[in-house]
Amino acid sequence: MRKPFIAGNWKMFKTISEARAFAEEFKELYRASDVRVAIFAPYLQLAALKEAFCGTYIEVGAQNMHFAEEGAYTGEISARMLREIGITCCIIGHSERRQYFGETDETVNRKLRKAFQEKMKPVLCVGESLEERDGGSAFSVVRSQLANGLIGLTAAEVSALVIAYEPVWAIGTGRTASAEQANEMCGFIRDVLEELYDDSVSCSTVILYGGSVKPENAGEIMNMEEIDGALVGGASLSPQEFIQIVNF
Repeated sequence: MRKPFIAGNWKMFKTISEARAFAEEFKELYRASDVRVAIFAPYLQLAALKEAFCGTYIEVGAQNMHFAEEGAYTGEISARMLREIGITCCIIGHSERRQYFGETDETVNRKLRKAFQEKMKPVLCVGESLEERDGGSAFSVVRSQLANGLIGLTAAEVSALVIAYEPVWAIGTGRTASAEQANEMCGFIRDVLEELYDDSVSCSTVILYGGSVKPENAGEIMNMEEIDGALVGGASLSPQEFIQIVNF
């Protein structure tokens, strides 16, 4: 049985003091349930959030990590550095990392393999641009991202992976893929996983939808058969909005 997962991606927002204030307000609103909840915050906020959420079921994760254990990679953070402060989950391959910072399917694959090696729980992001959607190549693009990103991963590792489908054209634009469009692609992702691995992997992998998820559309999205949760951007910055999505 796949457990629902609502994940907030703060991107480059909030100072440490603002993160602490969010945590205190959110803890007052949050009640533990069968929904897995996580906040993926900028590096500087991670330790403060771990401390603030100690004793709750709210997880704290990083938005990126490097594939090397250490080295001359100015500005980068390794999995070992994250684990030292208690961080065990991480977003890998977000579209903004691909678009602005040169992330490729190859680097995504190297990061995924390193994450599992270091006992991290990765969230792999895949999704097509507006041009690819309008040009009819959305499914082939997502299939390629999966096939290349998962090279060398075992069936057990992929079963433990969370995959987030985030159409690039619906991130930060106010536009949202319809629930039917999101469900169709998430179903396609399951088909690809069955093709690459087997039915057990396909059925056990948690798949999220990300792309302008708000309290107003969260319920409809979460009622879709193939969608197990949401990767929430802007709405995760507000405790009041985020808790509404968690309580979809």
